[in-house]
Amino acid sequence: MINVGVIGVGYLGQHHARIYSGLDGVRLAAVVDSDLKRAEEISAKYGGTAFSDHRDAMGLVDAFSIAAPTTLHHRLAVDCLRAGKHILIEKPIAATIEEADDIISKAGESGVVVQVGHLERFNPAVQSLFSLITQPVFFEAERLSPFLGRGIDVDITLDLMIHDIDIILAILAHGGTAPDVKDIKASAAKVLTANIDEANAWFEFENGAQARLTASRLSFEKSRKLKIFQGDSFLLVDYQSMEIKRFSNDNGRIMSETIPVAKHEPLKEELRDFIGCITGGRRPLVSAADGRNALKIAMMIGQMIPEVKTRKGQVPRP
Repeated sequence: MINVGVIGVGYLGQHHARIYSGLDGVRLAAVVDSDLKRAEEISAKYGGTAFSDHRDAMGLVDAFSIAAPTTLHHRLAVDCLRAGKHILIEKPIAATIEEADDIISKAGESGVVVQVGHLERFNPAVQSLFSLITQPVFFEAERLSPFLGRGIDVDITLDLMIHDIDIILAILAHGGTAPDVKDIKASAAKVLTANIDEANAWFEFENGAQARLTASRLSFEKSRKLKIFQGDSFLLVDYQSMEIKRFSNDNGRIMSETIPVAKHEPLKEELRDFIGCITGGRRPLVSAADGRNALKIAMMIGQMIPEVKTRKGQVPRP
């Protein structure tokens, strides 16, 4: 039996608690939130002892999910690693590359599992996608959301765009190592928060593949789509509906088909994978190194748009 705790039981953390409470071989032992009343509310619903300080829960658990704000990830992760606890850190792994490197270093010293919560890797459409990949040459991702007031402690590149960065890296690394980024162009705007609310990025990899990404928390509608152009086909992935469509050219005729996808709850599969890594001693599907690689590109995009610091309400295109 693996005893787990959840640190931060806001919008996403509460679902970690919900799923852990029903997983075989798992006991939700601790629910932690700086708002003790919130921790008590979630523990009353799903089990575990409520705490306002994660350090008080160390003796009760083998592993933690860290679902607190990004700016707290490093401090919380280091405390857990020093105590020898396995951790699943919600994306992004940390607020800076230096913090991510420190987490990776301390994880190596502790010999524990560190998994990063890039949830889209467990989207059934994404998991069905890899067998359809041949030689991708261009990616186009759109990730739009209405303003919900969540994740606003970081730029949109770290809150939303990083999902698509991670998926593109995983596709390009399939069966090997992802190529390095050769060039980046980007633009962005701050509108409702002190951080970047909308961003557009174009980048090129050393192998010639290119990607164009758009992310916004200022949309009237929610949209999560990825297009992949490759030599023999065009793939359209809809993350929300968990569907894949493939378009191909058959002797001048454009053929289309919907690829069958066995649907499941991505977060449940992610947490199940985390527990499986602990009990089976295997590498997570999304390792700390993977999380760092996605963070690095997201940070590089941010560094390409310093003018956003003094511009508000304008959304230039790259």
